Amino acid sequence: MKSEAINSTGDNTSTRSYFSRLSIYKQSGLLRWRLIPILVAAVVLIPVGTVISSFFSPASDVWQHLVETTLPALLSNTFWLAVGVACGVTLLGVSLAWFTAVCEFPGRKFFSWALLLPLAIPAYVTAFVALGLFDYIGPVQTMLREWLGPDLFWFPNVRSRTGVIVVMVLAFYPYVYLLARNAFLTQGKRSLEAAQSLGLNRTQGFFKLALPMARPWIAGGLMLALMETLADFGTVAVFNYDTFTTAIYKAWFAMFSLSAASQLASLLIVIVFAMILIEQQLRSRTRYAEIKQSAPGDRIPLAGWRAWLIAGFASGTLFFAFLLPVTQLSIWAADVFARDFDQRYLEFLWHSLLVSFLAALLTCSVALLLVYATRRQSDRVTRAAVRIATIGYALPGAVLAVGIFIPLAWLDNWLSEVVMRLFHIETGLLIQGTLATMLIAYMTRFLAVSHSPIDSAMQRITGNIDEAAMGLGLGGWSVLRRVHLPMLKGGLFTGATLVFVDVMKEMPITLMTRPFGWDTLAVRIFEMTSEGQWEQAALPAVALVLAGLLPIVLFMRQTDR
Repeated sequence: MKSEAINSTGDNTSTRSYFSRLSIYKQSGLLRWRLIPILVAAVVLIPVGTVISSFFSPASDVWQHLVETTLPALLSNTFWLAVGVACGVTLLGVSLAWFTAVCEFPGRKFFSWALLLPLAIPAYVTAFVALGLFDYIGPVQTMLREWLGPDLFWFPNVRSRTGVIVVMVLAFYPYVYLLARNAFLTQGKRSLEAAQSLGLNRTQGFFKLALPMARPWIAGGLMLALMETLADFGTVAVFNYDTFTTAIYKAWFAMFSLSAASQLASLLIVIVFAMILIEQQLRSRTRYAEIKQSAPGDRIPLAGWRAWLIAGFASGTLFFAFLLPVTQLSIWAADVFARDFDQRYLEFLWHSLLVSFLAALLTCSVALLLVYATRRQSDRVTRAAVRIATIGYALPGAVLAVGIFIPLAWLDNWLSEVVMRLFHIETGLLIQGTLATMLIAYMTRFLAVSHSPIDSAMQRITGNIDEAAMGLGLGGWSVLRRVHLPMLKGGLFTGATLVFVDVMKEMPITLMTRPFGWDTLAVRIFEMTSEGQWEQAALPAVALVLAGLLPIVLFMRQTDR
C-alpha cells in the first residue's frame, strides 16, 4: 500500500510538472504569435492611413481644382451608378433566388447552378462585348438598319449611364443571388404556409415574411456588389463613364499629379467606410432565427404559362450575362487567332500566371499565419488585428495603389539619399515599379479572400489535436507544419484558387503598380479596348474567362458534397 501511494504521488507530481511546462511553453509563445497579426495589420493600415491622412490635410489648390472641374460630376456619376446597380442586382438576384429555391419549374436544377456562371466573366469583358455588339456600328444595329431602315431612334444608346448599369447588374447579380438563395432555402414553402395561416396570400407572404427574413443575406450580397461597383475601373473606362476610379487613374497618369489622385482616393475611401458602417448599423438592429433547410418536396410546383415564363426569365438572364459574351468572345478570338497570336501573348500569359501564382502563395501564407496566430492566442487584440488585416477587400484597387505608392516613393527617396551620402552612388528607384510593390498591393487587397476558407478549415480541427501534438513534444511551428498543414489542404487550395483568379482579373492595381513593360492579359485587354479594338481584346479575354471558371467549378464541387 505504501509503495502504491508513493507511485501515485510520483505520478501526480509528474503530471503537474508536465502541465506546468506546457503552460509555460504556451505563455512563452503568446507574444510571438500575437505579433504576426499586428504586423500584418500595420502593413494594411499603412496605405489606408496614407490615403485617409490626405483627406484630413487637403491641399487647397488641388481641392479647388477638383471642386471646380471634376468633383461634382464624379459624385453624381458614382451616386447614380451605385443606386442603379443596387436596384438592378437586388431585383434580379432576389427574384431568381426565390424561383430556384422555392419554386419548381422546367430546368430549375440546371439554373440553380448555371446562374452563377456570370461570376467567371470580368465586368469589363462583358462591357466591351456589349459595346462591340450593340454600339451604332456594331452588328446588331447594322443588321436592324438593313431590315428596318436607317432611322433607329427607338434603339437605346448603349454608351450611356443605363448601359453601364445594365452591364454591371449582369456581372454582379450572382453575389445577391447566391446569398439570397441560401436564405430562401432555409424557409421553403413553410414561410408561405405560415403567412397563409395569418390570412395573407402568397404574394403578401413573400413581401411581408419571406423577404424580411432574408434581408441580412440580401444585404450582404448587395454590399459585395456595391463594393465591386465602386472598385470597378475597367467597365467604366470602356464606357468612358467617369467615376472615382477613372479619375484617380487619370490624375496619376495623365495629369501626373499624385496629390490629386490621393485626394480623390481619400474621398472614395470615406464613402466606402461610410457604406460599411451604415450596413453594419442596420444589421445590428435586427435579430433573425434560422430554421432547418427545406426538403425538395417543399417547393411550390408551377405549371402552365407561369412555369415557362419563369424558365424564360432565367434563360434570358443566363443568355445575356454569360452565353452571349462567351459566344461572341469565342468568335472574335477565332477570327484573330492566326493573325494576332504570337510571342507577345505567351509573355502576357506568363506574366499573368507568374504574378497570380506569387500573389496566391504570398497571400495564402500570410492568411495561414493569421489563422494559426488566432488559434494560438485568441484574445481581443489578436482578433482586432486580424479584422483590420482583412479590410483590404473592401477597398478599391485604385485606392490601394495610391496608398502603397506614396509611402514606397518616400522610402525610395530616403534610401537613395542614404546611399548617396554614404557611398556617393545613385541608386535610382529600388522599390517602386517592381514586382514587390504589386505583390504587397495584391496581398492587401485579397487577404480576406484567402483568410475565409483557411479559417473555416481550421475551425474543423479540434483543440485536442493541438494538445496531443504538444504532448508528443512538437512545438508551435512543428504542429503547424506536421499536423495542421495536411488537414488544411482543402482550405489552402480553395483560398489559393480564389486569389489566383482574382489577381488574373484585377486591372487597376496591375495598371498602376506594374513594372515597366510588365504587361498582363488584363493590361492587354485595357489597351485594346481603349482603342476600340474589340476583336483583339477577345483573345486575352477568353483566357481570363477560362481562369474565372476555376472557382465556380470548385464551388459547385464543394456544394455537391
